[in-house]
Amino acid sequence: MPLPTFTPTPTPVPDVLFVDAGQGLGAINPLVYGTNTGPWQNLTRSLQPYIEQGGFTLLRFPGGNWGDEYALSEQQLDDFIALCRQLQAEPMVHVRLYRAEPEDAVRWVRYANLTRGYGVKYWAIGNEPSLYASNRQQWEYDTDAFNQHWREFALAMKAVDPSILLIGPETHQYTGVRGENPVDRHTKDWMREFLIANGDLVDIVSFHRYPFGQFDPTINQLRKNSQEWDGIIPRLRQLIRETTGRDLPIAVTEVNSNWSNRQSKEGTPDSLYNAIWWGDVLGRLINQRVDFVAHFALEGAGGLGMLTTRGPRPIYYVYALYQHFGSELVYASSDDPNVRLYAARRADQALTLMIVNLGPDEATKPLQLAGFTPSGPAEAWRLDAEHQAEPLDPQPIEDGASLTLPGQSITLFILSP
Repeated sequence: MPLPTFTPTPTPVPDVLFVDAGQGLGAINPLVYGTNTGPWQNLTRSLQPYIEQGGFTLLRFPGGNWGDEYALSEQQLDDFIALCRQLQAEPMVHVRLYRAEPEDAVRWVRYANLTRGYGVKYWAIGNEPSLYASNRQQWEYDTDAFNQHWREFALAMKAVDPSILLIGPETHQYTGVRGENPVDRHTKDWMREFLIANGDLVDIVSFHRYPFGQFDPTINQLRKNSQEWDGIIPRLRQLIRETTGRDLPIAVTEVNSNWSNRQSKEGTPDSLYNAIWWGDVLGRLINQRVDFVAHFALEGAGGLGMLTTRGPRPIYYVYALYQHFGSELVYASSDDPNVRLYAARRADQALTLMIVNLGPDEATKPLQLAGFTPSGPAEAWRLDAEHQAEPLDPQPIEDGASLTLPGQSITLFILSP
């Protein structure tokens, strides 16, 4: 039986922002609004209000290399689950793979789901095994070793709790482009080899992506990078089909512009423009029907954290906007590479428009609105140099309206039916 075709990429209507509210494109998985957390973070009492109000729906734990470098304690896992329940967020746990045995992973599945009854559904095995050779001097560790190792862990974990869903391979810097994907010492592609070996066992296909590695991007580089995400996901979907003969959910379980932890430059993760970039990338991932997204990371003293002990950074406010976005994706398009449009319908039937102006200058764009007639002025929210996801005055918006968008901004309009 042939597999269904992918959802087509919207064809832009020339020179306008176009929304057809009559074309629903399916449910948005709420677990795209996730982040990474772990015992290495300093979640102080003063940050609790921000954590509670952030709208985070998924927490990946223990986040990053920490989970492979250190052994968890039961108290640390208990505290993590307590945080998830406090936020009503879905927990995702990655068990230690480096210098560990299947019995170690089995212990955590048994403790979490049988002893404590936490019902943790999503489990990954290790963190970026594609870097074990270079970062941990495990020179002989290749795709064959990993795929066998992963399978042993997976079978043992499933034997303890068959209901869990397994995530993998958690490889680093995947793009789907030959010559860019990580390969082992035999030049074998980590993602392809994993899917060939373990495509029958894995439930969710995952990767990490930091487009600029350890280098600080400029604003121009960030602006250009946004477009790559419209290629990465379709390429991965095609690879999944070729190797497994089926479709599988996709998870981006670590993502940021770079992992350098530097700050105070125009494109470092703590900057306003990194937030604008992320607002666009998150919209593209939603459009590409990714099911799980976990930004890196919730807190950090360097540039990577959404929160520091002093409070939120600009990227935190991207989540404040997306909390209002909606649960059903709606057809929307823009032919301007600097002005990106994403649309959704909420449970109350309101239509939402998330518009990202990646460019440096103010832009005025006509709106073509089909299949929806607003009942009054639209509620408006904005993130830019002057607004931290703050409400604006209501604005009259209807078919044919002109929308003025500040440079380097994200604007959310909520249109009531």
